[in-house]
Amino acid sequence: MKTRPGPTTRARIRELNGSAVRERRDDLATEEPLEIRVTGAGGEQRTVAITMRTPGHDFELAAGFLHGEGLAGPGDIASIAYCTDEDLPPEARYNTVTVRLRGAVPDLPALERHFVTSSACGVCGSAGLDALHDRCRPLPGDELRLTPGVLYALPDALRRGQGVFGKTGGLHAAGLFTAAGEPVAVREDVGRHNAVDKLTGWAALGGRLPLAGHVLVVSGRASYEIMQKALAAGVPVVCAVSAPSSLAVDVAREFGITLVGFLRGERCNVYAGGERILVE
Repeated sequence: MKTRPGPTTRARIRELNGSAVRERRDDLATEEPLEIRVTGAGGEQRTVAITMRTPGHDFELAAGFLHGEGLAGPGDIASIAYCTDEDLPPEARYNTVTVRLRGAVPDLPALERHFVTSSACGVCGSAGLDALHDRCRPLPGDELRLTPGVLYALPDALRRGQGVFGKTGGLHAAGLFTAAGEPVAVREDVGRHNAVDKLTGWAALGGRLPLAGHVLVVSGRASYEIMQKALAAGVPVVCAVSAPSSLAVDVAREFGITLVGFLRGERCNVYAGGERILVE
């Protein structure tokens, strides 16, 4: 019987270093599918997503995904559990999560896409800005302000929270920080969107939403999906160590989010919401 998957997997490799060759074991970031099902109070069950992820914080991933897509808020969730259905083979039971809702399964036109996602591309957002305007409002003005010094320290602070990356070198991360740069929570995954979902799910299940007054830092680029998830969670500042997409910048500007990209060393680009960055 297959055991419950962990965040890392051991593998035998051949390492080449110049003319030297040696056999050794290496730690790899585990990548396995997770099926997210929702069950309504009346017993109706639907599969809403199949995503490739790194095992760990699976319940947070499910809750964060549902919240980010506007399918279920924290108050809508009665319970989350791994599936024990007899029709599932043993190796699939820790790769299938059922979210039990307090009410009925919503009538979801979005299910026509069936939300099949991958760790690489993450097909997990609404079609465009018009759809976002239908269910999200621009963030209210706030007094959150960040100094350049706090910004510059965030990537290293995120890296210190990446325990699995330290072993494998193969994971994305999303971190939540205070305006003073203090870490609040960090989540890792082979999929950058999954890492954000895990973080949002942690906040949703802990009654911490919305995340006003906080900064989201992501290890990769800032995409439309990342900005959509940040908006749904109420995060006013998003920082990425790499580039943003054009649509990510559009979302930030239309919904009042500060977006920082290419945050490396003591430099960065501010694409939107520059009023939250204190500069002389």
